[in-house]
Amino acid sequence: MLAWLDGDEPAAEVVQHSLNQGRPAMSWINLVEVQYRVRRQHGPSEAETTLSRVRELVSEELPGVSRMRMVAALKAEHPIALADCFAIATAAANRAILITGDPEIVDRAEQLPCPVADARVPSDPEAD
Repeated sequence: MLAWLDGDEPAAEVVQHSLNQGRPAMSWINLVEVQYRVRRQHGPSEAETTLSRVRELVSEELPGVSRMRMVAALKAEHPIALADCFAIATAAANRAILITGDPEIVDRAEQLPCPVADARVPSDPEAD
């Protein structure tokens, strides 16, 4: 999502393609991550505007106890950032593909409970 907001290609195109397909699920933990990073770089007003914009495009999910337990297991088993574990758990719970350019995740995709799409690789619109 951050690459999409920044217009970083090819990730922005890959994310836009996903957004065009519908409202992908996104954990509130990851929404907070978007907000704090935008706030740090652009200030509080831009952070609020960006959060509102992103919330219109995604299906926001507040993690419950079972999701948090899945996150704890992921974090214990893999050297992955905690917020990334929430993204993985949210994708797995929704039987969705996680789109990320994070090498921590992409490099161990086969060990994770959800499919992973590398956002650093341009999407193939013919594949849909």
